[in-house]
Amino acid sequence: MEILRSTTDLTKLEGPIFLAIGAFDGVHLGHQAVISTSARHAHSEDGTPVVVTFDPHPAKILRPENPPHLITSTPHKIALIRALGVGHLLIIPFDKNFAQTEAENFIAQLTESAKPLREICVGHEWSFGKNRAGNLALLRKLGARYHFNVVGIPPVKVNGAVVSSTAIRARIERGDFAGAATMLGRDYTILGTVREGSKLGRQLGFATANLSAHSEQFPPNGVYFVEAWIGGVLHHGVVNVGFRPTVSGEKAERVIEVHLLDFHRDIYGSDIEIKFVQFLRPEKKFENVEALGQQIATDVKKARELCAA
Repeated sequence: MEILRSTTDLTKLEGPIFLAIGAFDGVHLGHQAVISTSARHAHSEDGTPVVVTFDPHPAKILRPENPPHLITSTPHKIALIRALGVGHLLIIPFDKNFAQTEAENFIAQLTESAKPLREICVGHEWSFGKNRAGNLALLRKLGARYHFNVVGIPPVKVNGAVVSSTAIRARIERGDFAGAATMLGRDYTILGTVREGSKLGRQLGFATANLSAHSEQFPPNGVYFVEAWIGGVLHHGVVNVGFRPTVSGEKAERVIEVHLLDFHRDIYGSDIEIKFVQFLRPEKKFENVEALGQQIATDVKKARELCAA
């Protein structure tokens, strides 16, 4: 998959150009409908389909005091879009300056670079431009002016519920991974990079990898049996999500740390993708680290039993 970093990069592609545009947080079933429809229309006319998204998520800039907890960060989103078989992905840097771009000017930039722009496909509620003034109705007017088609994908529903990033976040937050998966069209996972920690787990006999989570929407605090992928290889382990109350102070950072079963490699800087398979217990504060170590041993024993099953 070729990644483009500017609208002007569209000039390098052979037309006609078909754009699927959105924030695509989670790359859920609704997003997949937008992307697949655009790709299908492009292939039917020997065109070039391009997925267009933004980094960071626009809400991070537009609502910095109350940004959403994202399902997928940009690295995770790129991996998921690549897995859909997308050939070209345009990631537009979203900052305060870009946020001031008028809706009509943004579309004009696309039409100037895509030679020719044949179609824009978006979700039914997509908004764009300064103060989010652009919507599907305006996009259709601009399509008539600049001679490109506009496709608005209607809501995708699962069991009567509209698929949305907001609905998926709510399910993850309450630990409803099955419900989130039905809307995602895949298992909910967290992608993180292993960073150096305090090495307390190693002192207790259970080395842990501390994750700098790219994904920000954490599940409920607690201990989980998980599947973990490193470089495409599946491992099993135990994950703790929370504030580590036994060893951390009052201003503790919420963290994710994983102990992988029968794993002894140095993986600092590596990416790990975590799937939460089963909740084992709530996070709690123990009297001392020795009691914590005993509980971790029990957690690992339970994980081995689940792994064997």
